[in-house]
Amino acid sequence: MAKPAGCSLNVKRLRPSHLRAAGAFRHVPTPYCGESAQATVRPTSTEGGRPWPATSGKSARTAATTDATLYTQQGGDTYVVQGDPVTDPAELAQLDLADGESAVTVPRELLANFGPKERVHVSHPISFDEFDGMFTALRHSAWRLESRRRYAWDEQQGTYRQFLADGRVDWDLNDPWCQERREQTALGKRFERVRVVDEPLTEGQRYLLDNARRNAAVGEVIRVLARSKADELGLPCEDFWLFDARVVALLRFDGTTRCPASTSSPTLWRCFGTREAAWHHSVPYDELGG
Repeated sequence: MAKPAGCSLNVKRLRPSHLRAAGAFRHVPTPYCGESAQATVRPTSTEGGRPWPATSGKSARTAATTDATLYTQQGGDTYVVQGDPVTDPAELAQLDLADGESAVTVPRELLANFGPKERVHVSHPISFDEFDGMFTALRHSAWRLESRRRYAWDEQQGTYRQFLADGRVDWDLNDPWCQERREQTALGKRFERVRVVDEPLTEGQRYLLDNARRNAAVGEVIRVLARSKADELGLPCEDFWLFDARVVALLRFDGTTRCPASTSSPTLWRCFGTREAAWHHSVPYDELGG
């Protein structure tokens, strides 16, 4: 295989004895997996016009062997896969290829031995409308950790100004938010929160403690956890919603609120641990003095 111009190769080839015998490739109709590994490549532009070679291995799919190679741009996270093209119409029909995409087959050993081994955490940003829709789309439960000392959104509300003036709020339990939450809890769905609070409480936390009366009135379960205990437990100082124990919405605050959703296993397991510890060590909100 010719070396790309301007690149120095660090090529590791698979030994022939490690490969299947020539002609051993067999098609597994459904799903499209099994004896060989497939990779779908979307054409991309690379620095200098050529991808940077990572490693390669010899494929023994047919008697006329070809090179199967992984390329990656130096300093980048995108891989290009070179292998035997998939041309059989029946096989192509099983793949959801976009215009301009193609599929290749490479030996499993190439990806297993020379592909990246570390996990890559990827969050998927979502809009506020998508985030709101998650509260009605969930099937079983929504669990929230609140760890901030103040929320700018709260401070913009008329109810916050009333709280500062009177020390309590006359909550409207028939507003759209309350109606929706009552409808969802009536379906048997659970909405639970743990609010991390300081000692003494901040103004924003005292407002949320009063707001807990409203949450409870529409079916939510609110508990509170002292920040000193949260620190002792090593809980992360972050805000997130956990939906149906399978999707995490991590709330980011930088002047505006962004809600990237993540389903990666490391993030889920971390949030599971946080939920278990926070729930166990917290107390009902009405057992905390203001």
